[in-house]
Amino acid sequence: MSETTSTPGLMQIAHRQPTGTWLQASREEALDPDRRIIDAHHHFSEHWGGYMPPDLLEDFRGHRVEATVYVQCAWKYRTGGPEALKPVGETTAVIEVTEDINRRQSRTQVAAAIVGYADLRLGAAVDEVLSAQVEAGQGRFRGVRNSGAFHDSFKHGVLARPMKGLYGDAAFRAGYARLARHGLSFDAWIYHPQLNEVIDLARAHPEVPLVLDHIGGVLGVAEYRDRPDLASREWLPAMKELAKCPNVFMKLGGLGTAVFGYDFADRPQPPSSQQLVDAWRPWLEPAIELFGAQRCMFESNFPVDRSAAGYGVVWNAFKRLAAGASEAEKQWLFAGTASHVYRIPMAA
Repeated sequence: MSETTSTPGLMQIAHRQPTGTWLQASREEALDPDRRIIDAHHHFSEHWGGYMPPDLLEDFRGHRVEATVYVQCAWKYRTGGPEALKPVGETTAVIEVTEDINRRQSRTQVAAAIVGYADLRLGAAVDEVLSAQVEAGQGRFRGVRNSGAFHDSFKHGVLARPMKGLYGDAAFRAGYARLARHGLSFDAWIYHPQLNEVIDLARAHPEVPLVLDHIGGVLGVAEYRDRPDLASREWLPAMKELAKCPNVFMKLGGLGTAVFGYDFADRPQPPSSQQLVDAWRPWLEPAIELFGAQRCMFESNFPVDRSAAGYGVVWNAFKRLAAGASEAEKQWLFAGTASHVYRIPMAA
């Protein structure tokens, strides 16, 4: 476990970055290569070993990824101007780094949809930021993510640690209520003990499509280390309640994030796609059963999830997991739900 303490009383959970040799060994021939995919969640950044559009295209290796969704990670914020508008720099940067690569190839719409950041605690004043993000996105800006991931005993990730109980904060709720008038969705990133906060938020604003990232952040660290039974007893009942909210959609993936507690990157040899399925099935299958294929979408969460396996191996794991689904269900899981939620047109 990569855990260090740099702040008294607050454990820092570090990202596991695999070696280049380990990643080179993490390759498989693509299963079901004609399966149409929209990768519903990835990043560009100098973090996590660095990851840019050419890296993403190289990673596809036989998988038919027709479009992708870029999700904010506090990359390339503006260095000057009003504080509230600095996150618009990330959207501008995504447009800049994908414009040429999308023009030079037609197989994949890289960052066909963009989920950016706006501080929803600005309340009604967030309208200016949302309008600026939509303009900067040049027709690709689709939603906002504010991380609410908070735990009393640890800090993880490149994003600023949020206030405790962010999604229930009155100022945040005032800003959240502005999303619908801009036609925007919301991506929620929390840890599973906070799922009730997401349930309350979804119920209070049924008009806003809410996408739960990384199957609700099932913890495998701190008090949940080596206790999947404890995590499941808390996670599953909350997921059942959340599934009753028709405006909520589920992202299936992100389990390479260090807080899930897996140690694949520390092993001498990378796992096979079947080994990933064996490890992830207890979380992914219940999510699909509860929400249904039309409200679930697979995500790579790259480059973060390189700590689990290479890109193609991760998608092979998803394909193995969905092997028993009907053809219609597969179409929703791999592309249809993401196309619907993030309004990404797909060719016939």
